[in-house]
Amino acid sequence: MIPQPSTDYADVWYRRQAPADLPLHAPLQTRIDADICIIGGGLAGLTAAYELARAGRNVVLVEARRIGWGASGRNGGFVSPGYSLGYDAIAARVGTAAAKDLFQMSIEGMRIVADNITCLGINAAAPCPGILGAVRYDAGRDLMDHRDWLAREFDYQVAHLDRAALGEHLTSPRYHQALHDQNAFHFDPLAYCLGLARAAMAAGSVIHEATPADKIEGGAAGWTITTPQGRVSAREVVVTTGGYTDRLVPQLHRAFLPIATYVMISRAAPDLIASAIHTRSAIGDDRRAGDYYRLVDDGKRVLWGGKITTRTTEPRDLGKLLHQTMTDTYPQLAGLQTDTVWTGLMSYARHRMPQIGKLASGLWHCTAFGGHGMNTTAIGGRVIAEAMLGQSDRYRRFAPFGLDWTGGLAGMAAVQLTYWRYQAMDAWRERKG
Repeated sequence: MIPQPSTDYADVWYRRQAPADLPLHAPLQTRIDADICIIGGGLAGLTAAYELARAGRNVVLVEARRIGWGASGRNGGFVSPGYSLGYDAIAARVGTAAAKDLFQMSIEGMRIVADNITCLGINAAAPCPGILGAVRYDAGRDLMDHRDWLAREFDYQVAHLDRAALGEHLTSPRYHQALHDQNAFHFDPLAYCLGLARAAMAAGSVIHEATPADKIEGGAAGWTITTPQGRVSAREVVVTTGGYTDRLVPQLHRAFLPIATYVMISRAAPDLIASAIHTRSAIGDDRRAGDYYRLVDDGKRVLWGGKITTRTTEPRDLGKLLHQTMTDTYPQLAGLQTDTVWTGLMSYARHRMPQIGKLASGLWHCTAFGGHGMNTTAIGGRVIAEAMLGQSDRYRRFAPFGLDWTGGLAGMAAVQLTYWRYQAMDAWRERKG
């Protein structure tokens, strides 16, 4: 008998906040029919399942492990506009008008999450407003110009903070300026996954956990998804897996890389933490794979994430690495002890944009949200649902960012070298001031 993947959640902070007993949605053990089968129980798949089920479609979602088991339930919990690829690079590829449309959709994705939390009563997600985008060098007028551009082009308001104003939020020698986005927010992503799964089921979706898809066969006339103990026959299929994807669909597997990122949670030390971080807004910087962190547990702890690598195994002394990064930013936190550390695999395309579309075979896909997934999984799930319902073809706006081959092992090495190069450039810019 082929061993199946573990269904235990990783020991992440969010799992500790969830109910101790999370009953497993029964694995599929029979043959069933559906209008649509969704493969993957992360945020993209759950969003699509909810949108499709409330429109009256018969939806079955199969998840190899648990709902939100992968990156969707392990990330930093930042919900803000944009993509992993910067706006200027998007515009260079698709033109200004198309880039503006895509950015507006990223704002919509953020609002989808906020609206779902409110309308579906996902109180455990505990959204907290505000994200500070800080820089570790003197940016001159660049941040103010960006603030003005957001207001002019998108009617999106953020505040510019100079060093003195930023000091009211953070006490660190590293930061010079920031943009304070109080439309954006941070939250418990696993709680949101679980709440969205409940809403999808209440709308009529059927969810099977511990049910990996072993094979997909078929085409325009219909599909068959084979699992270890069952089978789904569906008119349409959408694959919404991420960094833990296997070779189920070779065209997808070769088109994105699993990239690891790291997160730690500190022990409770509210007074010490308040000497450095005295804001309930989350904080991130603009470096490639920069730091991202926020207060949790009512300000008693820091959740700190950062670093990326193509190495998918956990490095030794991971907690020590993250602690050193934290104390480089806040020397006064040298005595803050680490409670727990964890890793997660994100899926990245070479172009650093989501891969949303339909293969020539008729198979839908909604993947590669690495690095900026909380808003983009939401808009991705929605536009795929709209396409399946015949409501819009907005998914086509992502067509210029297709299934480019990552280059295999050579591509992974190139990505790692590029990251190191950007790290060196960021360090040089910071030293320059």
